[in-house]
Amino acid sequence: MELTQIALFLVLLLLVLLGSGVWIALALLGVGWAGLQFFTNTPPGASVASSLWGSVSSWSLAALPMFIWMGEILYRTRLAADLFEGLSPWLRWIPGRLLHINVLASGIFAAVIGSSAATTATVGKIALPELLRRGYPERLVLGSLAGSGTLGLLIPPSVMMIVYGVAAEVSVARLFIAGLLPGLLVMLLFMGWVMLAGLLNAKEMPPPDPPLPLGARLHGLLKILPVLLLMVAVIGSIYTGVATPTEAASLGVLGALIIALWTRSLSWQGLLESLMGAVRTSSMIGFILAGAAVLSIAMGFTGIPAALAAWVAGLGLSKYALLAVLMLLFLVLGAFLDGISIIVLTTSVILPLAKAVGIDLLWFGIFLVIAVELAQITPPVGFNLFVLQGLSGRDIFTIARSALPFLAMLLLAAALITVFPQIVTWLPARMTGG
Repeated sequence: MELTQIALFLVLLLLVLLGSGVWIALALLGVGWAGLQFFTNTPPGASVASSLWGSVSSWSLAALPMFIWMGEILYRTRLAADLFEGLSPWLRWIPGRLLHINVLASGIFAAVIGSSAATTATVGKIALPELLRRGYPERLVLGSLAGSGTLGLLIPPSVMMIVYGVAAEVSVARLFIAGLLPGLLVMLLFMGWVMLAGLLNAKEMPPPDPPLPLGARLHGLLKILPVLLLMVAVIGSIYTGVATPTEAASLGVLGALIIALWTRSLSWQGLLESLMGAVRTSSMIGFILAGAAVLSIAMGFTGIPAALAAWVAGLGLSKYALLAVLMLLFLVLGAFLDGISIIVLTTSVILPLAKAVGIDLLWFGIFLVIAVELAQITPPVGFNLFVLQGLSGRDIFTIARSALPFLAMLLLAAALITVFPQIVTWLPARMTGG
């Protein structure tokens, strides 16, 4: 069979398996085994076994369960309520007022949780009922929560960056540092839109809260000081080279436990639940990575990625044309797959394409994470939309329409880092001195 027919068969097989409800990891594993068995001369047994072991024995992956556990611990503390109380007095005169809390709180939580869904759920549980009770327009509340929750993927430490770093063999520490400035850029774009929406919908906005004395406002800020210190400790230890990402993750867990003990907001039952939640999520991600590794090695033996890269190179597509096509592909995939699945399904094919046109894989990792952020708020399979659907009771398409302006802001962010790649590469270059 020609490579085109082989690729078409494997894609159709994957779609059939996914559409029939087979677990993503098993679908990837099955397609990889079929590719080796029927379209190569390589015995699948030894190749599958070595791929499964190699995919989950990487030392870079050791940071993953620790960052997830850190987020699970903080998810069960009083941190969300403290963030709302601490930030709200400082935002009463800014257009959009308390809607900015969704962006700021999500950015802070993203820096210690590393998960988009957990960030959305944590901030949404406290902010959604409070903002609706105060009379803020529901579409603005839902849209800002859905969009801001995606910051959990971009602002380090990010679970998605660890997955990409392992798949692309790119330094996770450099990816973390590379995500800082783009994360701040996205936060500024989101806050800019919230300000514009506040001005355009001024008649629907509730009156501002009564002013508080400076002392009371400063006391509120003290409540969010622990998480800010934890964020600085985790990211700062990586940036200064004091700790590897895995060591920083361990530091983050220790800090989260200290915060939980200090605030007396985590019971033994909550601690056990956080541990089990981290085990379930880490196992799920590891299983998907293992299945993707088998598919990747099968693709390599068939020669499809190399042929596709050669074909694209032969088309003479510029870097920008390829990035535009890939962004369109990610938008389509985001309507059906979660972010981790998008990364593990596509890296074996798109990384050779990126290399063929001279794209820096470190920069491309941040571009890909922004594209995956879009997937989090793209119906019908947008994880943030599912979370908010459960919190608000609204249908997923109503929430998706509310999030459309934030989807546009993410596209703008992707365009800005494409035109100005230094937004991504400057800090990592400073970290490594070159």
